[in-house]
Amino acid sequence: MTLLLLAGTGEAKTIAARLHASGIAATASLAGASRAPAPLALPTRSGGFGGEAAFRTYLSDQAITAVLDATHPFADRISQRTARVCADLGMPYCQVLRPPWTPGPGDDWTLIDREEEAAAHIPPGSTVFLATGRQTLHRFANLSACTVISRQINVPDTPFPFPNGRFLQGDPPFSERQEYDLFKSLGIDWLIAKNAGGTTPRTKLDAARRLGLRVALINRPPQPDARRVETVEDALAWVRSL
Repeated sequence: MTLLLLAGTGEAKTIAARLHASGIAATASLAGASRAPAPLALPTRSGGFGGEAAFRTYLSDQAITAVLDATHPFADRISQRTARVCADLGMPYCQVLRPPWTPGPGDDWTLIDREEEAAAHIPPGSTVFLATGRQTLHRFANLSACTVISRQINVPDTPFPFPNGRFLQGDPPFSERQEYDLFKSLGIDWLIAKNAGGTTPRTKLDAARRLGLRVALINRPPQPDARRVETVEDALAWVRSL
């Protein structure tokens, strides 16, 4: 077996280390969204495959026999394409998808399906904190009556895409106390985040609850109809079963 691990999450980093320790033949692949990704314990390629046809060629040329997809829950195009190609080739595929967040006592969440919907819920004059990455930043341009602060790991060299916003550099992980202090110092009224799930990224939601902030939480996109597990242990069990 030669396994392809589609990485980019904390789960993927742990899986890579466990695969390496077990001596399982595997290669990791990163989409290249981060300029300086944390190193993985496996041989790693970075960057897109160049489309579906090129992805099929890569699988063949590298003699890949199974794919473990541990990408971000919002990397839906990657997951959908990979599941489709693997099904067509009869190649084992499994997605590692952590459970989504659900509101608890004290949470004040508004669930939306698209970034553009946030403006319909956020009053003019609000100070909005975006914890949504840079790829969809342009979709918040209709928050023209608000002050928008977008946190990025790598702040772009280009100006903010609309006049009422600014970038804020930050390197995760962030503790709940760090998020609480940051939101309070910035005078944040609304937090916008993606429902990524997981323990550490939830600290921003816990801080928002403590401060009584409103949250616009973006629902996950549709996931592939394929084999799926929620934990690292279940993912490794799937690999061992091949």
